[in-house]
Amino acid sequence: MLVNGRHYRTVWFGDSKVRMIDQRELPKQFKIVEYENIDDLAEAIKTMVVRGAPAIGATGAYGIALAALRNENMERAKETLRNTRPTAYDLFYGIDYVLKAVEKGENALAKAEEYASFSVESCKKIGEFGAELIKDGFRILTHCNAGWLACVDWGTALSPIYFAKRGGKRMFVYVDETRPRLQGAKLTSWELLNEGIPHAVVADNAAGHFMQRGEIDMVIVGADRIAGNGDFANKIGTYEKAVLAKENSVPFYVAAPSSTIDLSCESGRDIPIEERSEDEVHFIGKERITPEGAKAKNPSFDVTPAKFVTGIITEKGVFRPREIAKVFGKKPKKRTGEDQNLPVPQ
Repeated sequence: MLVNGRHYRTVWFGDSKVRMIDQRELPKQFKIVEYENIDDLAEAIKTMVVRGAPAIGATGAYGIALAALRNENMERAKETLRNTRPTAYDLFYGIDYVLKAVEKGENALAKAEEYASFSVESCKKIGEFGAELIKDGFRILTHCNAGWLACVDWGTALSPIYFAKRGGKRMFVYVDETRPRLQGAKLTSWELLNEGIPHAVVADNAAGHFMQRGEIDMVIVGADRIAGNGDFANKIGTYEKAVLAKENSVPFYVAAPSSTIDLSCESGRDIPIEERSEDEVHFIGKERITPEGAKAKNPSFDVTPAKFVTGIITEKGVFRPREIAKVFGKKPKKRTGEDQNLPVPQ
């Protein structure tokens, strides 16, 4: 994506360092940070300098490459990175993808770059397939940030919107603020402004109001892990949006690459849910909004059952939740055409 006329990826490798956009600083400041050891890189994932399942996956892949270049203990590097955030499956996918290459004596950095390029191409295809679902004049609700900041490039839930705009379609986007970290208000709105897409930030509790009034034509969200039966985990608050969409007959789509699909999870009950610090609820910025002594609960994700999902948009096409295990359950046949250079998910 372009920032001030220059193309950026969310995370990349250069001069023996992992570089990334510091997403904590947006929208006030566009800042690049860099890491040259595993412990600091793991802390960047924990503290959400980098966030979004595909972006975290690429960071994990680059982390293993960094450890290989520094001749570090690979088992320690793997566990340090894996223990940062438990829900997003792309993290584990990216780490294992490069580790397998290291075990085979292959070039770790080349494999990490291959993984990042695979992620970019997957998100691009999600945009192409998803744009076909968007009609001219559609009003679309999003939750959290599943744009290019959440990925290496293009995004998942926002990628169809970007491709639809490039195809000449008009649209309006309702952006859930997404408490407690406000990724929608801070990041999604920033992206849409850069893209020149009309939108409005709305309080999380307002989505049902707009659906009930017939002002939303579809919902598109990302995912942090998709189970074999089509249940999926995404940012907290997604489940209630899905229920509201079902009640109001609004199509509800999930956009995610195959690296987000975890067939070892039979259903959403098997997906681990990250519990983050109480302070994210107690504070907005540096200002405490709750009384001293109050307690808070802060699950970072919730699970939406497959029955509420209209379709899952992937790099292979749009599928019903029940089709996911069949489509992605076996190693794909040899790729052809423009797909042949993409790594085959294991």
